[in-house]
Amino acid sequence: MRVITGSARGRRLTAPDGLDVRPTTDKVKEAVFSAVQFQLDGAAVLDLFAGSGQMGIEALSRGAEKAVFVDSSKIAVRCISENLRATRLEKQAQVVSRDSYDYIRLTASRFDIIILDPPYRHGHIHRVLPLAAEKLNEGGCIICEYESELDEPAAPEGLVLRKTYKYGKISVTIFCRPAESEAGEES
Repeated sequence: MRVITGSARGRRLTAPDGLDVRPTTDKVKEAVFSAVQFQLDGAAVLDLFAGSGQMGIEALSRGAEKAVFVDSSKIAVRCISENLRATRLEKQAQVVSRDSYDYIRLTASRFDIIILDPPYRHGHIHRVLPLAAEKLNEGGCIICEYESELDEPAAPEGLVLRKTYKYGKISVTIFCRPAESEAGEES
C-alpha cells in the first residue's frame, strides 16, 4: 500500500492487521481521487472509520489543507499516526481515537470531503451517511466505500448522486452537496 501521487507520492503505508481493515486498492483510490480532484485543493477532509488513514493521507498528499482521521481502534490510531509521520503530513492532520458515530454526531466541524469506509457486513454505510451529510459544506462530497452486495445508499436530503463505481466486491458511491449557485441553476 502506497501514496499514489502528490507531495508524498510513492511513500509506503502500513495497515493494522484484522478483518475489519481492508486497504483500498490503488485502482479504486485512483478512481475516487480522479472524481474529486478539483475539490481537493485547500479542502478540509474527514476520514471516518480511518483504518490505516490511507485515503485521508492521499487527500493531503494531493493538496487538501487539513484532515481529521477518526477510528475507535487504538491499533488503527497508532498506525495512522505512524503513516502521517512517514509521509511528513502530521502537521496538517488531527487523529481522533473515538467511536465514529459519536464523533460525527457531536463534532461542530464541517468538511469539504468526507470519506466513509466502515467495516463491511455491519450496515454502517446506510446509518452513518445521513449523519455525515449534516457536516458537509456546500460544494462538498461524501465518498462511500461499501461491499457490492449491499444496495446503493440513497442520497441524503440536499445531496445529489455524482457517480457509482463497481470494482468486483467493492462499490464506491460519491454524493455531492451543490453550491448555492449550482442549486439555483437547476431550478
